[in-house]
Amino acid sequence: MSGRIRVVVAKPGLDGHDRGAKVVARALRDAGMEVVYTGLHQTPEQVVETALQEDADAVGLSVLSGAHMTLFARVIELLKEKGAEDVVVFGGGIVPEEDVPRLAEMGVAKIFTPGATTTEIVDWVREHVSQPV
Repeated sequence: MSGRIRVVVAKPGLDGHDRGAKVVARALRDAGMEVVYTGLHQTPEQVVETALQEDADAVGLSVLSGAHMTLFARVIELLKEKGAEDVVVFGGGIVPEEDVPRLAEMGVAKIFTPGATTTEIVDWVREHVSQPV
C-alpha cells in the first residue's frame, strides 16, 4: 500500500460530457492521490467493480444527465451488497438543491454543484476520506 488516498472518478450513465470529471481527476492526482478515471458511459456495476478492484477509498461520480437519484442510489446499493460500505461516495454535476438532502439520506457524503472549485473538492476529500496506513 502506498498510503495515498485512492479515488475512482466515474461517469455513470449516458451523459457524454466528461471535462469536469477529468478536471477533478487531475486535481486529485496533482494533490497526491491515486486516481482511476473510468471513462464515459459506465454502468453502476462497472463503477463498483472498478472501485473494488482498485481498493478505492472513495468514488466520485459526475452526473450531468439528470439521472443522479437512480445512479447514486445504485452505486451505493452495490457497494453495500459487496461489503464495501466504507467506500466514501461523493459527486457533482447538475443536481437540484432539493435533491441533495435525499442523496445524503442514501449515503452520498457530498455533492459539489457547478461553481465548486477544485481546491474545495481536494480539501474535502482530504478531510473526509480516511488515508490508508
